[in-house]
Amino acid sequence: MPTFTNPVLAGSYPDPSVCRVGEDFYLVTSSFAYYPGIPVFHSHDLVHWRQLTHVLNRPEHLSLQGFDTSDGIWAPTIRHHNGTFYVVSTIAKQRRGSVTFIATATNPAGPWSDPIPLEAEGIDPSLFFDDDGRCWFTGCRDAVRSAAGAPGELWMRQLDLQSLTLVGPTHVLWHGAMRGAWVEAPHIYKRDGVYYLIAAEGGTEGNHSVTAARADAVTGPYVTDPRNPLLTHRHRGRNEPVQNVGHADLVDTADGETWALTLGVRPINGSHTLGREVFLVPVEWTTNGPVFAPESGCVRLSERLPSIAGPQSSKECAEVTRRVHFGDAPLGLEWNNLRGPADAFIRPAPGGAGLDCRLSPEPLTSKQTPAFIGRRQQHIRFSSRVSISFAAADPSEAAGLAVFQSQARHATLALTVDDSGAAQVVLKAWETEDRCIRVTRVPAAGSDMLLAVEGDETSYAFHFKAHEASEWTHVASIERAFFSTESAGGFVGVYVGLYGTSNGQASENLARIHWFEYGQTPQPTPPNAAAGPLQVTG
Repeated sequence: MPTFTNPVLAGSYPDPSVCRVGEDFYLVTSSFAYYPGIPVFHSHDLVHWRQLTHVLNRPEHLSLQGFDTSDGIWAPTIRHHNGTFYVVSTIAKQRRGSVTFIATATNPAGPWSDPIPLEAEGIDPSLFFDDDGRCWFTGCRDAVRSAAGAPGELWMRQLDLQSLTLVGPTHVLWHGAMRGAWVEAPHIYKRDGVYYLIAAEGGTEGNHSVTAARADAVTGPYVTDPRNPLLTHRHRGRNEPVQNVGHADLVDTADGETWALTLGVRPINGSHTLGREVFLVPVEWTTNGPVFAPESGCVRLSERLPSIAGPQSSKECAEVTRRVHFGDAPLGLEWNNLRGPADAFIRPAPGGAGLDCRLSPEPLTSKQTPAFIGRRQQHIRFSSRVSISFAAADPSEAAGLAVFQSQARHATLALTVDDSGAAQVVLKAWETEDRCIRVTRVPAAGSDMLLAVEGDETSYAFHFKAHEASEWTHVASIERAFFSTESAGGFVGVYVGLYGTSNGQASENLARIHWFEYGQTPQPTPPNAAAGPLQVTG
């Protein structure tokens, strides 16, 4: 039987939501404090996804100054109705819903409308278009009238599609299946006249799960499915390769199959660094409701292909190292800033000579917008290199490579100078926003350098060399678990990127980034030098 390899979207792309229009599928995920916000993907087979745009990609759309990295844009839902695409989502601050909004487009590749605030409390909004043309908004919030001690509840109001406002009474739908657990991520589906409410419970860690209830009317009452949970890995043991499964959205294919896109993580020795990724799971409908993964009862790394997928979909894409020569073309959609656009600091160099990074007073420990641009780490074993030219004028100035989990947990490998003005390469590791737990300094010969980081199952190893040098110098290695969600907290995975800072001082200095390279490595070996196999000293 032809198969594909999960996850279908690797790296920190949590809370997937999907819709189908004809033979095309469209997917959105959470983006937290990264800008642009809410990536939009397209697929023909549910297996291979290509990013089209972001919903929030204009400066006036999104300012997240002061937000923690794991706050910001949470759990969007995408739906299509009568030629219009709708995305609803929530801006969360201090881990609570702050503003819920809706955006629309006639083309999923954009432009998307300005976000319109909705009178909705809580998080995880969703939309359901019923057969009578009415649109229903659902969300989750703190329980108003707690049932059996349930802390949360799913609720519903009608959405007026002309004014894009919520109208009519509020209907409380369900308090969940698990006693004492928070219920979230509601999505409604209709099958043979029955309304099915699919939700997530147990938190987004090891007890995460997919649960369900059903009703004969869209507003309820909803009756808990006695088979709950319908999908979870909480019982499958520490060695299960996929964990924390939940937050599912269902979609039917044109030939009648149903599939679920759900989040999960791939831990190593109990911790993960890539974040929550998107997995594809078959669903079968029975008289009792949906059955997730009917052949196995779990999310598998190797799963049978959807029937709509051709034989080519079963072939794994060759993972090759990709080098981005800045200045050749606009930055790809995989690149993000923090909390808003960083155009004031990072812009194309004159004549297409690369990317200029003007130093920002904001360090990466700041909750403002630093001079940072990064992309998700998408492979457990990876190698990343950057070619950089930078001459620091003061020890406060630094520019280079960052492995970034949050403003409180990251490491940098940067060019700077010591108090005497001598060039140095310095590695710093931050455990909290105000606590740097490691500083390693190595003298550097010059201001034109290649900086490199490698990740594998055990550690992140940092190296550098001058362009003309034949060997790389190893600076330090940091345990992989240091960057993990289990250690650092939050809801995001690791980014690898570029940054420049003057650490609170005024500066007009620039770093020139010539190119950046990221790729999967089949073996945990140092990155190759431009002229041949890399050798590491130090």
